[in-house]
Amino acid sequence: MTEIREARMDEAPTLAAVQELASLAALAHIFPPETYPYPRAAVRARWTAAVAEPGTRTLIAVSDGEPIGAACVTDGWLEGLYVVPERWGTRLADELHDRALDEVRGLGSSTCRLWVLEDNTRARRFYERRGWRENGESRVVEFPPNPLDIGYSLDF
Repeated sequence: MTEIREARMDEAPTLAAVQELASLAALAHIFPPETYPYPRAAVRARWTAAVAEPGTRTLIAVSDGEPIGAACVTDGWLEGLYVVPERWGTRLADELHDRALDEVRGLGSSTCRLWVLEDNTRARRFYERRGWRENGESRVVEFPPNPLDIGYSLDF
């Protein structure tokens, strides 16, 4: 059975590990690991800060004691949603997405925004099937090779 709950402070490294597994599998065509080593320290620092931040909700999905998903939301933003590759296609991403949006609503927002890498077609299709739409915004990602992020919005 899968449990989705708010993450504890001591689980920040676990959240970072889930993101790393998901990112290496999903984004190797954008960030080839032999050319662009995974920014492990920066990702861990972000999760540590997120878990400690009062206005941020960090979620962890656990099955039989194993971490299998992670999400982070702030007021009006889905900051990230990650599922370990072994659980892709199991509807875990749907469950985690829905729970994350519940948290955004609970923070008082009627709209949610997120960034998705332009060439992450799997994620873009996932969000578009759930009603997210491009909002006309874009930005350059801070990590080399500095790909483009596309802004998405969803009204509740």
